[in-house]
Amino acid sequence: MREVISLHVGQAGVQIGNACWELYCLEHGLAPDGTLTPTEGHTASPSDLSSPSTFFSETGAGKHVPRAIFVDLEESVIQEVRNGTYRNLFHPEQMICGKEDAANNYARGHYTIGKELVDKVLDKVRKLADNCSGLQGFFVFHSFGGGTGSGFGALLLERLSADYGKKSKLEFAVYPAPEMATSVVEPYNSILTTHTTLEHTDCAFMVDNEAIYEICQRNLD
Repeated sequence: MREVISLHVGQAGVQIGNACWELYCLEHGLAPDGTLTPTEGHTASPSDLSSPSTFFSETGAGKHVPRAIFVDLEESVIQEVRNGTYRNLFHPEQMICGKEDAANNYARGHYTIGKELVDKVLDKVRKLADNCSGLQGFFVFHSFGGGTGSGFGALLLERLSADYGKKSKLEFAVYPAPEMATSVVEPYNSILTTHTTLEHTDCAFMVDNEAIYEICQRNLD
């Protein structure tokens, strides 16, 4: 088997993750609680389940659990996932949150509050990795402008490099745009996290925040 572990960091990472796992479930014919939903006139067989194993682990009861961890330094966004349609899909231990946010501050996410939480996150990563027979690498979803996404995201990538040096690490990053900035320090956070993560990421898929808004406005009008 070839497995991938997804890490959703900060508000952007968690919200993107919520949408991604909804899509993965639809693609693999899984219900919001992780059970297989046979299509009309077709009974599901074990051979149908070979592809979900990359992203999902299967329990003895036949439920599919995402190989994913959601982490944020404050709980409001993760609480949305816990109360959402797919609340029964995720294992409660894979949703980790602190008590106070990084306040759009890279240093808080990387050096102070984030440092207190990173070992707990890596412990959960280790448990997921132990459950894989052929771990290929990690998907890391985060933003470059937020405090948690930039600071804690960079710290997590550094530690993943130390613990899983040969495994691939792919970033899916939301890059800030001047017209859509929610904080004046977003450019500083972006510079700091870019510098820190350059040597720890094998490939980065950059998404421009302004471009996303334009796509939404075009398609939702």
